[in-house]
Amino acid sequence: MQISKDNLTIIIVTLKSDNVIDGCLKSISPEIKKIVVENSSNFKFVQKLEKTYKNIKVYPTGKNLGMGSGNNFGIKKSKTRYVLILNPDTILKTESIDKMLEVCSEVDFAILSPINEDPKYPNFKFEKNKKRTLDNLFEVDYVDGFAMMLDTHKFDGNFFDENFFMYLENDDLCLRMKKKGEKIYIC
Repeated sequence: MQISKDNLTIIIVTLKSDNVIDGCLKSISPEIKKIVVENSSNFKFVQKLEKTYKNIKVYPTGKNLGMGSGNNFGIKKSKTRYVLILNPDTILKTESIDKMLEVCSEVDFAILSPINEDPKYPNFKFEKNKKRTLDNLFEVDYVDGFAMMLDTHKFDGNFFDENFFMYLENDDLCLRMKKKGEKIYIC
């Protein structure tokens, strides 16, 4: 299936992210649908985001659901086949999403992630790469959760394990997908 901005929703889970979310949202094309799951009852934050940004829906949960449950909440609210899980402090390069969409259209994948270029937090070590499939596309066993594009049809409605409140929820998701024989890539 051809992946485009029309069948992609970006999911961002927040909690007290007022000081970082603007940089993240400004790095995303206004054409792309965005769902922000605010793990609180901060209605001023909700109103500010919905007033400032186009193509966005913000859901205050009333309590801290954690990362796994918050992302599941957002995925269930999305109406697109593809979702990009994005941390609120992540700033994408201008061409990041376009390049990911281009690569995604060429391969069958369950999870795809861009390379994190912050040297303090690398999500991939080139020397440990198992298999290079296309230019700038690497099959891996897991990716960091800062930015994960998911083909929701590969998950049978079983996304993040909500027993993981925060940390390791993305590792568990990758492990389950690999056990099913699904592909995970970094581009």
